[in-house]
Amino acid sequence: MHDATYNKPAALKGYSVKNATTDISNDLLDWYDRERRSLPWRAEPGQRADPYRVWLSEIMLQQTTVATVKAYFVKFLKLWPTVEALAQAPQEQVLKEWAGLGYYARARNLHKCARVVTGELGGQFPQSEDGLRALPGIGDYTAAAIAAIAFGVPAVVVDGNIERVVSRLFRINDMLPQAKKPIKAAAATITPTERSGRPGDFAQAMMDLGAGVCTPRKPKCSQCPLAAHCKAATFGDMERYPVRKPKTVKPTRRAISFWLTHNSHILLERRADKGLLGGMPGLFSTPWVERTEFPGAGEWADAAPHQGEWRLGETIAKHTFTHFHLETRLAVAAVPARLNVENGFWVPLADLADVGLPTVFKKMLPLAR
Repeated sequence: MHDATYNKPAALKGYSVKNATTDISNDLLDWYDRERRSLPWRAEPGQRADPYRVWLSEIMLQQTTVATVKAYFVKFLKLWPTVEALAQAPQEQVLKEWAGLGYYARARNLHKCARVVTGELGGQFPQSEDGLRALPGIGDYTAAAIAAIAFGVPAVVVDGNIERVVSRLFRINDMLPQAKKPIKAAAATITPTERSGRPGDFAQAMMDLGAGVCTPRKPKCSQCPLAAHCKAATFGDMERYPVRKPKTVKPTRRAISFWLTHNSHILLERRADKGLLGGMPGLFSTPWVERTEFPGAGEWADAAPHQGEWRLGETIAKHTFTHFHLETRLAVAAVPARLNVENGFWVPLADLADVGLPTVFKKMLPLAR
């Protein structure tokens, strides 16, 4: 293979772009035609992709695994088979069905985007990257993926899997996140530049290659259709790429959450639309603050939705978000009559499983027992 080592994010040194594009794309597409994954949002070979399905899947797949997304995608498609149907659904219902997928801003933007496409664009998704980027919840990667897969636009698509494949192919030594620009520049040199080059299949083939062959640990180089082109495979240091900073220790936040019941009903909070878990139902809690100890009785009593007698449990529920760990203890109380609490609503305990609680709150439920 030609020398493709990056020392600076400037340009490929001594690398034949034309030959790389032809050889790599041909070898990859031949492999893809044999080994492609069957996924519920993918069009069958020779069929045109449905832009709605492509968009829905790409939003769900942001920072979420294929295995997790499959069931949610099938459920959403059954409930809302078209973008118009999704746009007509109440946001609260969309958030409820999204519960458990995490990163709930995606669900709010999904619903907002459906309404823009339906109300302002006649139910048709834009076919250009610029047009797609103008929609709620769609960034550079998602715009490129939809443009390539749904519309055959020769867009440069780089997700986490493709990032790993390209960094190894070119042996890019820049450290993430600074490496993102040179990785995308390198990806551009091997991406088909014409619709006839099957840019959508090429992008999906790169995703499949990263997911099943060019894996983070113990990559299956003997099964890789691009092994002959791969600089890292030549040097035998595949697992070094992409180069990352050492992981930092996540801080731990601690809080008290409140389990308040009346006559087999529980008081829940509808969280504000903006911020973490925006628009989702949950338990009232003290602020989630980084601290070494749990809030004291005087502190958490002031934050309680009811000024009465509470029993504080000793058991701790633990949940990890992207940037921090959360530990929670549960304070339990009952009231003789329903209270009117700002942003609060009462739900039968028997229906709690159907409310759409985020996972962090589901982990707290056993503490009430």
